Amino acid sequence: MKNALLRFLTAVQDRGRGLRGRLPLRKKHALAAACLLCGAAVLCLVCSPRVVGVGAATRRLPVYCVERDDKVCSLTFDAAWGNEDTQTLIDILGRYGVKATFFVVGQWVDKYPESVKALAEAGHEVMNHSDDHAHFTKLTNEEIAANVNACADKLEAVTGTRPTLFRAPYGEYDDRVIAALDGMGVKTIQWDVDSLDWKEISASEITERVLGRVSPGSIVLFHNAALHTPEALPGIIEALIRDGYTILPVSELLLRGECTIDHEGRQRPVR
Repeated sequence: MKNALLRFLTAVQDRGRGLRGRLPLRKKHALAAACLLCGAAVLCLVCSPRVVGVGAATRRLPVYCVERDDKVCSLTFDAAWGNEDTQTLIDILGRYGVKATFFVVGQWVDKYPESVKALAEAGHEVMNHSDDHAHFTKLTNEEIAANVNACADKLEAVTGTRPTLFRAPYGEYDDRVIAALDGMGVKTIQWDVDSLDWKEISASEITERVLGRVSPGSIVLFHNAALHTPEALPGIIEALIRDGYTILPVSELLLRGECTIDHEGRQRPVR
């Protein structure tokens, strides 16, 4: 739209130049002023919040965080590859009475059903992270549905509960992916605090990153089998509790009732 308007303004300007060569001086000034007014009016229209809002309203975003007045946040773990630390993470979380959300790949369920069962029995949420960690923006809508349902079937068979939350592999999504998942009644969850534990940074760096970025309504991203996450996790939990935070599973962090998601991916109540 903006490109079309710029072409229009350029055409008006070129037309004005052609006319000015054939008009008296006073009329040249009047024509120049008219062109300026026309350009200003068009630019005001383009920059109007109503016009921008129309374009922005078509975007579909996952939930990155939640607008909360109380000090609550969620710790989430993606489980796609190894299984070295699952029981260690369960033990650490259990020590502090914290319930987390684990986003699990279907192929991981195939390999480690006993760990999936242990997570569920410990009271943690076990949610959908796709069946095979595919790039969802490259899948058709039918392939998206088949992939998500395949993982959901496996999780339901092990835990007895069908997952209602989804995290896109690689954090990749577009409007079509989110629309397809919304149509399945599945809410897509991202994060606003990335521990970067997958980069194998030190426990102190993980801790500094998380505690320096968390705020009420934050969703923190960790990974199962990341090298230094078990070392960093106790200190992070203790610091959050000291600071007055309650740590909730994502489903309990999300708002109830009529909500919207703003341009930053923050879930907010409709006012």
